[in-house]
Amino acid sequence: MAKHLRNDPIVLSLRRLVPGLALVLLVCGLGFPASAEPVDQPAANPPISEATQDCLGCHEDETPGIVADWRSSRHATMSVVNALQKPVHARRVSADAVPESLSSVVVGCYECHGLNPERHKDNFEHNDYRINVVVSPPDCATCHPVEVEQYAHSKKANAIANLEQNPLYHQLVNTLTRQKDLENGTLVEKEVAPMAGAKSCYGCHGTHIGVKGMKTVQTAFEKVDVPDLTNWPNQGVGRHNPDGSFGACTACHPRHSFSLETARKPYTCAQCHLAPDAPAWEVYKESKHGNIFLSQTGQWNWTHVPWQPGADFKAPTCATCHNALLADKDNATIVERTHDFGSRLWVRIFGLPYSHPQPKDGRTYRIRNEDGQPLPVTFSGQPASPFLISQVEAQARQQQMRKVCGSCHSTDWSNQFFSHMDQSNQEVDRMVKTATRMMQSAWEKNLADPANPFDESLELTWLRHWLFYASSVRYGTAMSGPDYVGFKNGWWNLTKNLVDFEKEIKTAIHEKSGGK
Repeated sequence: MAKHLRNDPIVLSLRRLVPGLALVLLVCGLGFPASAEPVDQPAANPPISEATQDCLGCHEDETPGIVADWRSSRHATMSVVNALQKPVHARRVSADAVPESLSSVVVGCYECHGLNPERHKDNFEHNDYRINVVVSPPDCATCHPVEVEQYAHSKKANAIANLEQNPLYHQLVNTLTRQKDLENGTLVEKEVAPMAGAKSCYGCHGTHIGVKGMKTVQTAFEKVDVPDLTNWPNQGVGRHNPDGSFGACTACHPRHSFSLETARKPYTCAQCHLAPDAPAWEVYKESKHGNIFLSQTGQWNWTHVPWQPGADFKAPTCATCHNALLADKDNATIVERTHDFGSRLWVRIFGLPYSHPQPKDGRTYRIRNEDGQPLPVTFSGQPASPFLISQVEAQARQQQMRKVCGSCHSTDWSNQFFSHMDQSNQEVDRMVKTATRMMQSAWEKNLADPANPFDESLELTWLRHWLFYASSVRYGTAMSGPDYVGFKNGWWNLTKNLVDFEKEIKTAIHEKSGGK
């Protein structure tokens, strides 16, 4: 009876007027007739399950924004049975079938938060139901198995492991996020600042969500016992979930609307792909594509599946190039949908000193180059070929991207663009190699300690050279943002940084020799 009473309109009205009264009525078992119809649900839509109606009964008051967001979603008006009746090309689900309990009702609160309870350490009893706090990719795989499988092999799903299990990356993160203090006139490193890492690097890459036990939380209406989670909240792309899985679908499809439109717009990618190290959003805004998007976005069809260049949109967004299912005017496929966001990319242009072929495996921490470093290229520029895609695979991927470009551009335009990009990468790689040779010389002269290549002044100058300035040139060229190639962390900065670097090294040599 308690489940049904929570949805009763009289109880809900009383609850708004006297927050504690509805709870008293439920506890005492004072009865009111249960709602006969789903809450605010049009008759044409599939029904809302009893469990989800119970969730809505409380959360309409407790978290009205979440409920309103869900009500605006496709989940709130569509059953999986109805979704599976659509033509294969137009489906947004990749499952062939789903459990009977999910098939004929809308995808509501309990349909997602009640899945796979045996796997979830965050599962707990809440108002007569067993629910999970964190909805994970394996839960989403109930309806979207192909997308989850693709994502699992991506660098994004492995983002936290790629930071923590690569000793160089881990050292970089810990060096940058340590507390620093002044002792006897000298700057010294202290302990790692937990929030500095959690809210910066791990905010995008993801954190480990653990369960310490249970705790009591005082809400606006009542006290609730909930799991006590570590490193929560977090929606990083490689988040380690309480069920042991990695990844967060909500990083791109924000809960609880899980909007396709939001995921397709570049603002979503701009959460993490920003200057100075990954200036995708800034370059895009400056580019002709970004200019068209910002001018015409209100006129585009953001929810059509498949997505048709020219009909639904007039310029690409991040999703267009990286993962969307595109079709021509006759509905013939241009490129297939993918949730491995690097699978169309032939070259990797940021986060490392040199551009290089894409890794074969999203678990990049497994890479070892000829110098034994966990990097895809040695400091001298030699690629770790066994861990990187072949030239044949690179050409096949570039051909996929040429199909995307060919939706709007002529063959010659596209050919010249890719040729210019390859040439620009080679030019900026030479500038990085010059700086790296200078850094290696400084290490050999004991002007800095290579044990930690990120903590001394000379090393930070070298790091800035490739992490910020070379990345800016590569992004500016790849996405047609000329000022980021030139003056906004581009060639101006590469040149000035090298001049300053040479001066810093000469000054360090002079000081080391006692001024002689």
